[in-house]
Amino acid sequence: MEMIANAKAALESTLRLREGENVLVVIDREHLTIGAAFQKAAEQIGATSEIFILPEAKRPFYDVPPYLTEMLEGRDVLVNALASKAEETPFRIKLIKAGIAIGARIGHGPGITESMMTEGPMSIDFEAVAGVGRNLMKSFDGAEDVHLTASAGTDIRFSIGGRDFQTDMEIAAGHMGNLPPGEIWCAPVEDSAEGIIVSDGSVGDLGAVPSDFSIEVRDGRIAGLTCDDAEFLGKVRELTSVDEMASVIGEFGVGINPRARITGNLLEDEKAGRTAHIAFGNNETMPGGRNSSKTHRDFLFHKPTIRVKYSDGRERVVMKEGDLAQ
Repeated sequence: MEMIANAKAALESTLRLREGENVLVVIDREHLTIGAAFQKAAEQIGATSEIFILPEAKRPFYDVPPYLTEMLEGRDVLVNALASKAEETPFRIKLIKAGIAIGARIGHGPGITESMMTEGPMSIDFEAVAGVGRNLMKSFDGAEDVHLTASAGTDIRFSIGGRDFQTDMEIAAGHMGNLPPGEIWCAPVEDSAEGIIVSDGSVGDLGAVPSDFSIEVRDGRIAGLTCDDAEFLGKVRELTSVDEMASVIGEFGVGINPRARITGNLLEDEKAGRTAHIAFGNNETMPGGRNSSKTHRDFLFHKPTIRVKYSDGRERVVMKEGDLAQ
């Protein structure tokens, strides 16, 4: 019952689902229970709901099959609860774009677990956390440049001029956010980033870093990767060289969910307070984003300090060592 109650709270607060609307829940065999919870919650709200289960025999998917595209038609809300397979990132991006194209509100949960649903980041006061997100986004109004540092060694600068922030706490028609929610993000100007990122948390689809992972960035592009674990390093090299834009900066995000835990699953980790993350790859669904890569890879770090320079010349520390400025 707790899982259904939390699914209902997310549908009502984050995805603004209302009576009479139409929901499609896309899942795989690993997520039958979670899919059923979202379907039941939608029915309690008075919405029409349907579940689609990805056929395991055809995985990994790289494209959205025509029959799934047809099922999307007329949906107000799309919920994805799928295993987080690195090779399926292009499929997930295309599925999101298909939902955006029809104006759906999309809750995207690659790697979502029952623990997240019942005792972690889905068991929050959604409206209160949404308020934190709104206030934090306001602190970036008129921002031009960001200087981002962190305790493990991250030291990078980039421009966000003209790039508005979004939050997954409030998802509008034709937009997407994660389930569980709990971050704000924007698309940095793609060729503006210079410096070093040291990920001491986790990497999207790969889990917790085995040792601090360093990324040298020049002109917005990965110029060098360093890690003591050769196997892990090789995996990241492969995933950030899928295409020409896979190594170009795509996202700057900050976690705001007080119930999110550091588990090695980036879907939850990146929502945790006192963390930030930088992603490389696709950002076409973000305001102003111009990175058309077919992949998207996040790198998380702890205790960030965020210094912002505004268009009027002001400078402000928005976050210091993971704590929001008062």
